[in-house]
Amino acid sequence: MKVKEADKELYKIDKKIDKLVRKIELLRYINPINLEEQKRLFFESKFQRDPEFKYPEADFDKFKIHRKFFGQRLEEISDERIRSLYEDIVYYYSGVVRCIETIGEGKNFYYNSLHVFGTPTEQDVENAKFILHFEEEDSHSEKFIPKYDTAAARDVFATFGKNYDFDFNIEDSETMSAIAMVLNSKQSLVLNSNHKYSENELAILTNHEIGVHMVTTMNGVSHDLKIFSHGFPNNVETQEGLAVFSEYMSGNLTVRRLKELAYRVIAVDSLAKGYTFSRTFRLLTNVYDLDKERAFYITARVHRGGGFTKDYLYLTGLVKIVDMYRKKDDFSPLLSGKVTLEYLDHIQYLMELGYAKPSIHITDSFAANKNTNPTIDFILNNLK
Repeated sequence: MKVKEADKELYKIDKKIDKLVRKIELLRYINPINLEEQKRLFFESKFQRDPEFKYPEADFDKFKIHRKFFGQRLEEISDERIRSLYEDIVYYYSGVVRCIETIGEGKNFYYNSLHVFGTPTEQDVENAKFILHFEEEDSHSEKFIPKYDTAAARDVFATFGKNYDFDFNIEDSETMSAIAMVLNSKQSLVLNSNHKYSENELAILTNHEIGVHMVTTMNGVSHDLKIFSHGFPNNVETQEGLAVFSEYMSGNLTVRRLKELAYRVIAVDSLAKGYTFSRTFRLLTNVYDLDKERAFYITARVHRGGGFTKDYLYLTGLVKIVDMYRKKDDFSPLLSGKVTLEYLDHIQYLMELGYAKPSIHITDSFAANKNTNPTIDFILNNLK
């Protein structure tokens, strides 16, 4: 392709950055390796003793990787607009490296997390509180009862994956605070082997993890430019917004699930207020009447590392994607890889120049709205 020949330096730099980014997948390092042990001790202390989490060691030279990021000869990218995009990429991933190198260092990690992911605004917190006013579904309903072990869940995910024309690996892990997640660099779905899944969780997670996260992973690797695979700056909000929206469109989003996302916003906001782990936990249980099991895992997700602010982005991302849906905008460019709504013009620009291609795989739930719950519609229509 002529465009590629005209700008070999772009591909050379993109490839070098890809090699660096493959080493720094934050979720590989942020999950405590002693989560269940610390949960037991926390409960035994009557919720007074803050957990002392331990984390996997980073297997790369952090100073060297910083130097390599900033050693890229970006000035050799001839297109000014694309060069500016890659400058943003270098700064973004340098921030991710700073997060990894300070995991477990309290405020040091929190401030680095704040730099990369931000923190909820007053409006975000108001949205969360609005959601928490609604009565959630009966937890004793058949679809909410935990009854599927990891082996059964693996079969459900594998069957669901046949809806798409790609293959992926399914792995188990005992050291993760999430109940399932996609590891982009390994093209793998990882299931929490300590968790028993309900029917509703499996319906949510198949559409969330495979229907969006694995779809964007596989679309990402289809491009010659690796930026679509390793991720645009600040891609978490858009990717999680799309994933939760897939839960909605497939008819599986519940008030219970929306309240979980709202609790995460409240928990992240507590970090800005200087709350300790135990105080955030008590906020969720005493003020917002959340059961202790769910409160622990939400608090652990947010306080791991020293204060991980990422979790509020699920709700803010959903609000932005719902706004796109109301405007009947085309979602397919946002499925082209680990991309960001704020860079939508850049995505289209790269496609126009031949540096990228339209999405091969499209989230099947986006074809038709299967939600039948008027309460869910009312909530989504009133988030600001």
